[in-house]
Amino acid sequence: MIDSHTHLGSCGPDDAELVAAAAAAGVTRILTVGMDPDSCRQALAAAEAFPQVYAAIGRHPNHATGFDDADLADLQALAAHPRCVAVGETGLDYYRDTAPRADQERAFHAQIELARETGKPLIVHTREAADDTIETLAERAGGVEVILHCFSMPDRLDECLEHGWWISFAGNVTYPKAQELREAAARVPEERVLVETDAPYLTPQPVRKERNQPAFVVHTARALAEERGTSYEALEAALERNAAALLRW
Repeated sequence: MIDSHTHLGSCGPDDAELVAAAAAAGVTRILTVGMDPDSCRQALAAAEAFPQVYAAIGRHPNHATGFDDADLADLQALAAHPRCVAVGETGLDYYRDTAPRADQERAFHAQIELARETGKPLIVHTREAADDTIETLAERAGGVEVILHCFSMPDRLDECLEHGWWISFAGNVTYPKAQELREAAARVPEERVLVETDAPYLTPQPVRKERNQPAFVVHTARALAEERGTSYEALEAALERNAAALLRW
């Protein structure tokens, strides 16, 4: 099994404990994702320390205030690291008013181009900004492998699939009220689906009282397999194939 999106540095236990627990649960590859300069460097350090961990570097929209050429230069340098396999997470977040929209857009546009320049996939965060996110990606991200992390737009699924974007499901797909999201999860083609924890956030329902960690991705994967009418083992094989082809790990 794989975890295509986590934040090791925010999970609480140290990285070694988290990686060991994930391995015990059968999780063989983990992508830990940076959101600001410090967490990007933490992600790369974790990827250097553990062979099953890889890093994504980016500037989250909530951390995009004042994004400028110096910030882009920093991301460019970090993206060149051999353990960096993706750019992001980036995108648009209109739910939390922590960064001006103009700064979010500037950072988003810059990271789309960085993904293009490096040939690495782009990890996209969107919250209450579906229209602008989809429009921006449609206009600017042609030829870029786009991962819609923690997918939350079930009503726009067909449109996203038409663009060839990857659809990644997190623990919220297991929540009782997430029926529309589960129905969308059942319709994503096998070759386009991914699974993630987004730990320490969005703990899957079976362990929801606990703080999320990469080991818990197996609960989300089991729920996805059941919703898709397939075995856990068959879904596991598909997810591992997809992540290996996309992230080249």
